[in-house]
Amino acid sequence: ILENASQSGAMAQQADVEPNVYLVPAFTGFGANYWDAEARGAVYGITRNTGPNEFAKAALEAVGYQTRDLLEAMKADWNPEGDGQNILRVDGGMTASDWVMQFLSDILDAPVQRPANLETTALGAAWLAGSTAGLWPGIEGFSENWHCDLEFLPQMPDDERTKKYNGWLDCVGRTRSS
Repeated sequence: ILENASQSGAMAQQADVEPNVYLVPAFTGFGANYWDAEARGAVYGITRNTGPNEFAKAALEAVGYQTRDLLEAMKADWNPEGDGQNILRVDGGMTASDWVMQFLSDILDAPVQRPANLETTALGAAWLAGSTAGLWPGIEGFSENWHCDLEFLPQMPDDERTKKYNGWLDCVGRTRSS
């Protein structure tokens, strides 16, 4: 379908917006928060017009839906105080796609911040090792080195967000083994 992952954002942007195609990537079952080892991956909503762009879009949207699933479970466990506004800071190769980051912001209904250094996970691991050895500054000094490259703000209307996420939950329910 594609030669490298960096093509997926552009393909998703070119996909037909209707119908909604959902990829539920339970290829070896569901982990958190569904815990169903017997479930298997599935694709829903395909038509005769579904092509590579729609599959790329469905795969990338699945990342956003799964992220929302996990954040919903976390919120239920910790009951956050304050204004309820959360900001998700991301990193890694997938974050280079503006399309993916915008969809993530839209489906979460929260700002998503992409750092100037996309590989901050490796930097964090290095900091943990270095701080344990007494070579790196404290957490405050380390966090001063994090710089936002771009912030994505939600643009999707609430009714569309609700419809898309409810469609995801329906597909997950159909995919579960029990």
